[in-house]
Amino acid sequence: MRVGVVLLNMGGVSSLEEVPVFLSNMFNDKNIIGVKSNLLRAFIAKMIVLARANKAKANYKIIGGKSPLLDLSDKLIELLNSNSEVYFTKAMRYTPPFAKEAIKELKSHNIEDVILFPLYPQYSTTTTKSSVEDFILGMYAQNYTPKNIRVINRFYDNPKFIDIICDELESIVHNHNNYELIFSAHSLPQKIIDKGDSYQQEVKNQIELIKVELKKRDIEFNSISLAYQSKLGPIKWLEPALDTKLKEYKNKKIVIYPISFIIDNAETVLELDIEYRELSLKHGINEYIVAKCPNYSDNFVNFIKNLI
Repeated sequence: MRVGVVLLNMGGVSSLEEVPVFLSNMFNDKNIIGVKSNLLRAFIAKMIVLARANKAKANYKIIGGKSPLLDLSDKLIELLNSNSEVYFTKAMRYTPPFAKEAIKELKSHNIEDVILFPLYPQYSTTTTKSSVEDFILGMYAQNYTPKNIRVINRFYDNPKFIDIICDELESIVHNHNNYELIFSAHSLPQKIIDKGDSYQQEVKNQIELIKVELKKRDIEFNSISLAYQSKLGPIKWLEPALDTKLKEYKNKKIVIYPISFIIDNAETVLELDIEYRELSLKHGINEYIVAKCPNYSDNFVNFIKNLI
């Protein structure tokens, strides 16, 4: 019986026309906007789309009119499927290809043993739970009932994954003690954490594991800290915010590692590498380096195959 592995992710726009689709689907997600009324959530989503779509389109134009996430994901899938007895495919939460398309693929290959692999290292209701629920609902809608279905809920603490991150940090600069290392994580509203979401604690746990491995390798940054990016709206979000944190590093050299991302996307190539880079110049930071996500590196491809 052949195993099918579905890589789950939030998605990324492949054209400017998909920007409203992405925003609408995201803010209609009950795991993102936690109001009980579907009608109220739909209204909120509509207002957000009207308020943000044009600005978001302008931002995407800066990076070529689309997110790099889909192309990078396709390359990862291609490498995973080469010389593999396991069938790999992908499903995005907010933009095509959606879960229903991946389910059609699995059915056409007569796959009865399914592994859902959310490409979120840390568990959150806003990411892992949302993506898995969406896929399960899609299975019911298409009357797809595999004999076995398993979920990889988190992998932030896997030693091999920690090695991949430390390999990147080891190679990205020389004289590490001349640099400040900032782990940048996608922010969440504080109220989501207060309800018991484990995301923030898992990010912190992962950083401690990375510190241990860096010490084993005799790699010592001048400082290591955590900050949060991508907050939206006036409610309280996780702190410290990265834009505020950067003010502390005048005349310093810094390395940013996007700890909550696996595939480079608009939040890394636009927000971190362009917008925050410009902000770092305003704050007098001497050198600003953004680490790459694992993407489709040989080590990450092998990590997934071995984990499966």
